[in-house]
Amino acid sequence: MAMKNSIYIILIGCIIAISACNDLDLAPLSEGSTENWYSNEVEINMSINDLYKPVFWGNDQVDWTDDWTYRETLTAITSATINGEWGTVEGLWSNAYKGISRANTIIHNLEISSINLPEEKMNQYIAEARFARAYQYSKLVSHFGDVVFYQDVLELEEAYSLGRTNKDIVMEAVYEDFDFAIAHLPVTYSNDEIKRGTKGAALAFKARAALYNEDWEIAREAALACINLGEYQLFPNYGDLFLPENRSASELIFSIPRSTALNYDLSVRGYLPRNNGGYAAYDPSWDLLASYLCTDGLPVDESAVFDPHEPFQNRDPRCGYTIVPFQTEFLGIMYQPHPDSTRVYNFNTGAYQANNDTKGNQLYASFNGLVWKKGIDQTWVDDFSAENSAIIIRYADVLLMYAEASIELNQIDQTVLDAMNQVRARAYGSAVDEASSYPEISSQSQEELRSILRMERRMEFAFEGLRYMDLIRWRVAEDALNQPDYGLLDLAELKTKVVDKGLWFFPSVPEIDENGIPDFSAMADQGLIKQLSNRQFDASKQYLWPIPTKEILINSNLTQNQGY
Repeated sequence: MAMKNSIYIILIGCIIAISACNDLDLAPLSEGSTENWYSNEVEINMSINDLYKPVFWGNDQVDWTDDWTYRETLTAITSATINGEWGTVEGLWSNAYKGISRANTIIHNLEISSINLPEEKMNQYIAEARFARAYQYSKLVSHFGDVVFYQDVLELEEAYSLGRTNKDIVMEAVYEDFDFAIAHLPVTYSNDEIKRGTKGAALAFKARAALYNEDWEIAREAALACINLGEYQLFPNYGDLFLPENRSASELIFSIPRSTALNYDLSVRGYLPRNNGGYAAYDPSWDLLASYLCTDGLPVDESAVFDPHEPFQNRDPRCGYTIVPFQTEFLGIMYQPHPDSTRVYNFNTGAYQANNDTKGNQLYASFNGLVWKKGIDQTWVDDFSAENSAIIIRYADVLLMYAEASIELNQIDQTVLDAMNQVRARAYGSAVDEASSYPEISSQSQEELRSILRMERRMEFAFEGLRYMDLIRWRVAEDALNQPDYGLLDLAELKTKVVDKGLWFFPSVPEIDENGIPDFSAMADQGLIKQLSNRQFDASKQYLWPIPTKEILINSNLTQNQGY
């Protein structure tokens, strides 16, 4: 890494005092600190591998959305208290610029390197760095809008004087980087366990970046090219796709392996039922449960087959794959939150035991009766950690991005319907041409398909970190996140007002809007459900994040986003 007159800018203006100099991270352990570092492929690969650190990759948090309940707790986003001092804002900005600076350094050194490598191999390495840089800039733009933009290794003084660049200019560079990566990255690597950028990943991320920027034609073209690679296919069983043993499934285009040994795993007790030693605190919301379509393809407020007292019956199968259905075995124990079910069957011991997942026994059982199922298996219980891959992008997303971009362009044909139906048919365990075995999508109305597509994405990608940006880019966060989060009444009222009157589980049917967002206010007005928290979203500013405060303080050329 060249260090004569320039240094890595790991995050722009991230120091106010001398103590903050540690943030500069001038010489990562994976790289040398002299001019001759890039002298062989081992050193180059060490530098490239540094770009794939988990901290540089990932989707957004589920708890920023209406898919999530954490008892009576809100986040900075769902309470409308987000500001430039929030650690998450600082962390996203900081880590993105660390990744960008390291990518810039790699590109610069490879371009001037005298190492004797075939041009094809040298271009592949440069393509990996440009792939990573494009990803980081696209993430910054989607959250902050106009951002600091540079593609060189900068001197310190220059770095602290840069202002923000119009996001359209940044996105042009993002597309150029992705295009270089698409041209020079391999379709696959010889070692299946290697998780590095591929041609398909570059196409998929380009499609996502364009979709988030409403560049519909670019998104459609990139998604279609990814589909036409023929490299990816939907995993046959939706529920099994997310389990640890399927971390190399052909549907996964780009993912980051989790590993306890590498100190990158997920602390899981907040997700697990109390009967299995968990806390049942981080739970799916009622909003999410109500949003799944019924087996006739209709939302719950339009379907003749929906019974609010048996909310898991006659639902899209992804509902039961994502949220544990009542009175079913889960992790070896029957899951039943009904307040009268004070004992449940343990399939591991062959005996009944006290049921700690009901308010009838346990005050801190799930506050809304729901727990997550997606991707969770016995390994979570054995070690209270998860080693499922962190899925960043998969083939189902590419199919639905192709469909969405086509719908927004009003270029609707059979390929669009086929893309959506492939995703839906897989959920039912059906082939796409077996229309009688799943609710086939057949409308060619732009308005109807837009609504269907939005509901489809919510069902397909719950718990995967895509919901937040969907709410933001569709401009419906103000609808979804300005509604209270509801759960079960306290035990005494729950029994007298709901259970004893035969109204368990949902007392009635919530209304669903065209974006799949439910309205529980009628039940709340009748005193039949409990408000857990009052979500807030300030539409005047929250569609963009604030620039970190310390960046503004140290750099007079940086401007803040409106409202912060």
